[in-house]
Amino acid sequence: MQAKAIACERPTERGEALGRYSLGDIVLIMKQEGIVTHISRSTLWRWYREAALRPWRYHHWLFPRDPQFVEKASVVLDLYHGWWQGEPLGSDDYVICADEKSQLQILSRRHPTRPPRPGRPGQVEFEYTRLGTLTYQAALNVQTGQVIGQIVERNEIATFNRLIDRVMDQPPYNTARRVFWIVDNGSSHHPATFPVRLTAAHEHAIAVMLPTHASWLNQIELYFSILERKALTPRDFSDANQMSTRILSFELQFSAQARPFNWHYSTTDMLNRMKSLT
Repeated sequence: MQAKAIACERPTERGEALGRYSLGDIVLIMKQEGIVTHISRSTLWRWYREAALRPWRYHHWLFPRDPQFVEKASVVLDLYHGWWQGEPLGSDDYVICADEKSQLQILSRRHPTRPPRPGRPGQVEFEYTRLGTLTYQAALNVQTGQVIGQIVERNEIATFNRLIDRVMDQPPYNTARRVFWIVDNGSSHHPATFPVRLTAAHEHAIAVMLPTHASWLNQIELYFSILERKALTPRDFSDANQMSTRILSFELQFSAQARPFNWHYSTTDMLNRMKSLT
């Protein structure tokens, strides 16, 4: 069907000065090209709904550019499913996902935020004053879902090392057989230096580096998303201390009722996805 063919083309391929189609655009094109003399938007909508087509929508994505993407991602996904180098993890092996949520803006609204009322949603003043930024570094235990974090002024090697020491110096990590640290390629845990630095400080800790641009594989990002939605939105704080207290209080609350994320995505799923990209 020609209507579906149009929907599956980029507008520029047809010489249209459009970034994406609307139903009205496609109706006009079909008439101009003599495909139909008349067609309603509702008919076109019905056709597209049946074919699961929505040409007016786009989803951002990032093509895997790391030449070792499959190899690196496979290690991470195997750990999430309890495997390391073809062997099951033991009861004294732990998997930690760590990262930082940096440049968190401290915003103070010009007028107080109003709570919801019957028939009226909560109200947040549009104008705000910027009171600086802070950084939250955190480590998530994949097996339990519990989080250990800290607020720091700057995201750097020294502060990230303090987070590592806090985790590794307490039970059960201080007596563990192995503790796997899954991190991305950020400056405070760069792949060129972090693995050696980690093992030198804690001989039973093993660095596992994510592929480039693959923070979505890091389960700590799931926690950061929850933190943003549940504790930092709407954002209205009088100072850095109030925002820091909110973050760390939420961390305690989250850890008290934590459960591991129900992670299903596997190495097989990734390999099938990679095949579809070629």
